[in-house]
Amino acid sequence: MELIKCFKALSDKTRLRLFYLLKEYELNVNEIVQIVDMVQSGVSRHLKILVESDLLISRRDASYIYYSSAKNDTSKRLIALINQNDDLKLSFDKDLKNAEKIIKIRKNITKKFFKAMAPKWDSLKKEVLGSLDLNLIIKEKISSHGIISDLGCGTGELIHKLLDKKCAKLIGIDSSPQMLDQARQRLVQTSRTDLRLGELEYLPMKNREIDTAIMNMVLHHISQPELPLAEVYRVLKKEGVFILTDFEKHEKKKISRIMGGPWSGFEKEQIKTWLKHAGFNLLSIDSFKINFDLTINLFISKKI
Repeated sequence: MELIKCFKALSDKTRLRLFYLLKEYELNVNEIVQIVDMVQSGVSRHLKILVESDLLISRRDASYIYYSSAKNDTSKRLIALINQNDDLKLSFDKDLKNAEKIIKIRKNITKKFFKAMAPKWDSLKKEVLGSLDLNLIIKEKISSHGIISDLGCGTGELIHKLLDKKCAKLIGIDSSPQMLDQARQRLVQTSRTDLRLGELEYLPMKNREIDTAIMNMVLHHISQPELPLAEVYRVLKKEGVFILTDFEKHEKKKISRIMGGPWSGFEKEQIKTWLKHAGFNLLSIDSFKINFDLTINLFISKKI
């Protein structure tokens, strides 16, 4: 990275403003335009300069391009320098608050989706997964006899599969009251289960509370995936195991309509990078072909 090129890119206050905004959030052009109240052509031009200076990175998902700050050492040092300037931080504070509103809108869209889909969620998943029994595969991967948590438990299908597993407790967490209602109906006669309403970005759990964490086909519903991964690290005990499954990155619009979520799956390298940054040691990756020419990846990692 050329430092002079970076300084030149940030010499414009608008680009400095965008760089500071995108250190906190990954946003698409339309969202950025709303936040900074500028014309799209101007925003796009500034974003292009920041990307060319290696200060921002971009990714395409369906018809949108999302931008966020690069995670290299130079970007981190420049952000730290900006954070020392209270006047700059104060002037950009409104942008961060507007971005929070955008993220809240995304979450509300997800909640409305699950509210509508809760009664037929199991059949929709079956349509996509076909004959693959992903819950059974996950069950066979679990070796712990301690506390197991299904994060984003949905209708409780996986927890029900784990009931005959020798473990101290099964905790299910979901942000959708409607999904939890379905789970309670399924698990009504069990005593070892604990269902909790909560956001995966802010888990309603104590530090180092569980031995095994599972996030099964959930991450693509989260606007900022790094946040729940950091939370998983917080709630896992030392040497705790994290099992994560999700779609390989795809461009199937029909699947996005059926399964919802702001992400059309993930590349393996992206997940590996996020896990490493969160503090996990990746142990294995398995891949499974399913309907619609899709692939599901299963990652097993351990808290270092």
